[in-house]
Amino acid sequence: MFDGVFPIDWEAFHFLRAKFLWLLVPVLLLPLIGLLSMRQDLAWKKVIAPHLRPYVIKKGSEGAKYAMQLMLALALSLGVLALAGPTWKKVEVPGQELETPVVILLDLSQSMMAADLQPNRLERAKFKISDLLEQNPQARVALVGFAGTAHTIVPLTRDYEIITSHIDGLSPSTMPFPGSDLENAFVLADSVMSVTTAPGTVLLLSDDLGEAEFAAIQQFVQANAGKVAVLPMGTDAGADVPMPHSKAFFKDSEGNVVHSSLDRQILSQLSSLDRVSVHDLTLDDSDVALISKSISDNLKFTEKPEEKDDAWRDMGLLLVIPMAFLLLLWFRRGWVMYGLVLILFSSCTEGSKFANLWYTPDFQGQRLSDRGDFAQAAQRFDDPMRKGVANFKAGNYSAAIEEFQQDTTAQGTYNLGLAYFQSGDTLAAMLAFQNAAELDPDFAPAQQANQQLQQMPRGESGMTPEKAEEADDGDQGKKAQNKQNDSMEDLSGGGQEATKKDMETARNEETVNSNIHMGKELDEVPDDITASKQPMSDKMLMRKVDDDPALFLQKKFEYQVKKSNQKPKADGKKW
Repeated sequence: MFDGVFPIDWEAFHFLRAKFLWLLVPVLLLPLIGLLSMRQDLAWKKVIAPHLRPYVIKKGSEGAKYAMQLMLALALSLGVLALAGPTWKKVEVPGQELETPVVILLDLSQSMMAADLQPNRLERAKFKISDLLEQNPQARVALVGFAGTAHTIVPLTRDYEIITSHIDGLSPSTMPFPGSDLENAFVLADSVMSVTTAPGTVLLLSDDLGEAEFAAIQQFVQANAGKVAVLPMGTDAGADVPMPHSKAFFKDSEGNVVHSSLDRQILSQLSSLDRVSVHDLTLDDSDVALISKSISDNLKFTEKPEEKDDAWRDMGLLLVIPMAFLLLLWFRRGWVMYGLVLILFSSCTEGSKFANLWYTPDFQGQRLSDRGDFAQAAQRFDDPMRKGVANFKAGNYSAAIEEFQQDTTAQGTYNLGLAYFQSGDTLAAMLAFQNAAELDPDFAPAQQANQQLQQMPRGESGMTPEKAEEADDGDQGKKAQNKQNDSMEDLSGGGQEATKKDMETARNEETVNSNIHMGKELDEVPDDITASKQPMSDKMLMRKVDDDPALFLQKKFEYQVKKSNQKPKADGKKW
């Protein structure tokens, strides 16, 4: 336990909690009080008759009394020094091991339909993505498509089948605006990878790489610790850019046909950037195999902890042992009275500064929670489950999610689903309820919540999390009252973990029995979707979402740009 403690390095010696050294002042006053009491005993002898003194005053050793006062002062002094935390040796805190994510940026601009690569550049890029996933890079991978705007197609997931099932139908018509805004795509990629502090890898599959694209890549690697792998989709000869749904080709402002080809000078400049690699396109999968190997070799990242005060080893325990030995003398008759002095100076009431000496943090948090002060209770709790419940009741759902994620039991996963639901992330809530039901098939609340979430319109719920230490209070049988959600479900969630079942659920047919009518999905998202103040009727529900993933993504992207009022850059580029 004390390996490597000695010898003492006096140059590094200091106290971790030096403010407690002020307690030495009252400690030194206690022996003085004891000495004064001894002098009072001598004063009593003057008022007692000499022949009665042997019967009234018991003789004792004056030296023993002084020794006991000295040992008391020494024991309490050792306790104060131990409380101040003497230290002279640092503790090596192990780093946290994190997994590096991967984001694939797929160019969905019209220039990707050029046919210098057969059948065209976009289809070849899809083949390369499939080949990369078949190499199994073992990392969580996300897919982001960009043209005039950038959108998350599939959030970070280990289920590569989700990505392959979504890339088949992708085309420039899927995107709300034409163009090629790579800068916005990197901003979205950074948001997707923000779920971890580990530096990720961005794989860019694009064709027209010019000065603007070089500046976007350079800005990303300068602002982030991640890597960028570029797989240019094009040839040196290039090809004319076809117009959508036409055999004609795009023309520039001067009336010339737009011709797209690789700019080797830009590619050479990209290769010179730190943490940027440019890979030549090959007919086989050797190019993506090299990228996959690079990802697998750098899959784990060790995060170094910040330097903190507790990185020093607290040596106070060395002083507690002799202090405890000296305090054994308190078992002598009359010495326990000195302990009352400490109790008087350190009140055990809850509001006292010394409350931590008498009450556990969880007990203090429970007292605050009983009074309805959930925000303060969340700060006081140590137990993640109790801390999460307090944050949930205080309306701090993001903090509640962080705490519930530490509990892998069915109860904790169920509470996690409730926190996701209240924060508006319906898809993550459904996934959490499903996981809770899988962990404990007999856990009825998870089964009921999952069924209600699948059957109800997207809206609010009266569900509340249950504490792990409390029994069911009977509210689980009550059905949550629902309101018609005034917005479509946004599945872009940057750090959200995706599964194939989740993505399919978002596109499944939704029906409801109605005594009025059933409404079909609109072909286009209304322009005034955010301006409407009157909510839709609870009887009007979306009847069907097409099974085509590309059509689903198209409508989702249209909703996103209208919800956030996104506009493409006014550079006039349509390809």
